[in-house]
Amino acid sequence: MGQRRLSHPLTAVFGAALLTVPWLGLHTVFGVDLATGVTVALSGIAVLGASFLLAWGAETAEADVPRAFALAILAVLAVAPEYAVDALYAWEAGINPGTPESAEAASLAVANMTGANRILIGIGWSAIALFTVYRARDTGDEAVESRPGFLADVVRLDHGIATEILFLFAATVFAFFVPLGAGIGAVDMFVLVGLYVAYIFVAMNSPHEDEEQIGVPAYLQSYRKPKRIATTLSLFVFSGIVILVAVEPFAHGLEALGKSVGIPSFLMIQWVAPLASESPELIVVAYLVNKARSTAGFNALISSKLNQWTLLIGTLVLVYSLSLGYYGPLPLDTHQMGELWLTAAQSYFAIAILITFSISLREAVALLGLFLAQFVYSVTGLALTLPIPGLGAVTFDGATSLIGFSVVYLVVGTTLFVRRREQLAAVAKLSVRRVRGDYGANEIPAAVED
Repeated sequence: MGQRRLSHPLTAVFGAALLTVPWLGLHTVFGVDLATGVTVALSGIAVLGASFLLAWGAETAEADVPRAFALAILAVLAVAPEYAVDALYAWEAGINPGTPESAEAASLAVANMTGANRILIGIGWSAIALFTVYRARDTGDEAVESRPGFLADVVRLDHGIATEILFLFAATVFAFFVPLGAGIGAVDMFVLVGLYVAYIFVAMNSPHEDEEQIGVPAYLQSYRKPKRIATTLSLFVFSGIVILVAVEPFAHGLEALGKSVGIPSFLMIQWVAPLASESPELIVVAYLVNKARSTAGFNALISSKLNQWTLLIGTLVLVYSLSLGYYGPLPLDTHQMGELWLTAAQSYFAIAILITFSISLREAVALLGLFLAQFVYSVTGLALTLPIPGLGAVTFDGATSLIGFSVVYLVVGTTLFVRRREQLAAVAKLSVRRVRGDYGANEIPAAVED
């Protein structure tokens, strides 16, 4: 009997909710003045618990809306903590424009956004691919295909992500031009948010695909519709409140904690904060992989990338302008421009991988290796001087290293696109067909297969 209680799906729900109790009780209700380290720990744990509740709520909603639309909404909610941190700094940047404090807040907003995007691909996509192949030995995941050769095994992806590839590619191409303006402005917002709204409409019109849920969502979906909807809304509202009251102390606590040990605020907000807020999603996807549902896991990761690469960038100017009290583009300095270009270049390379509807172990290692290389560069502040034909000796450090890694991503990505030009054309046709609502034809062009 005791074992049955422990394995009940609601145990996980109560466990996630309990993660929020220390912060809500000590800080929010009783107003206890906590040390900086304790504040970061308790508020971060509260955000972690709220993120799980959000994800379960969105997956439960799949019973009542098209699955593709539910996945799109799940992607939005899964990065809600990330967006909250970004919105916080964009708001603070608009309070006293033209001051050093405003410039630093704007810098941290961009840092959080670029760090989150690069972590999602560099660690998320690569690590999940590696984990999927590793677990396939025990799970028998049909999405994993063994091939002869060194690191040649591949994870096959759902052809339904053709829509996401199309919109992600469009957002990535546009992102290269964002730093060329006066900052992140109205045009950027309309284009990037418009792309995501268009994607949502396409997802809403897609057929409702019944897929068996597992764990908490499966249990909550067994409720009658009125109770199920009430439960889903309760999870959304409670999680939203927790994130609202925890994100500001968490972000500012990270800044203070970093300064106390000599770590710049930029690095703490770019890497530590996103890693904490992305972890629930990666844990959920790893859980799906463990249950031989790698396809659903990758769908969620790719949809999250599309969300972060559109809404997360596009709405920064809206929050900044609301704080200003009038319209104004979120300013970018040279370093932030480099961060945006590097993030766009990484996305470009990742899309070049996805156009075969698969990701091999070699490609996963390449994604992870390039990410770790530029991460180490940014954290350690290393400087490397290399002879460049026609330019002489060039030192790669700071903004220069960002451009250098961007060039690497672009060269490798373009090489893949050229080699896979037939797959690219086939995926483009398939994507456009799905955007137009043609879901009846199930045959996939042969050129799509690698």
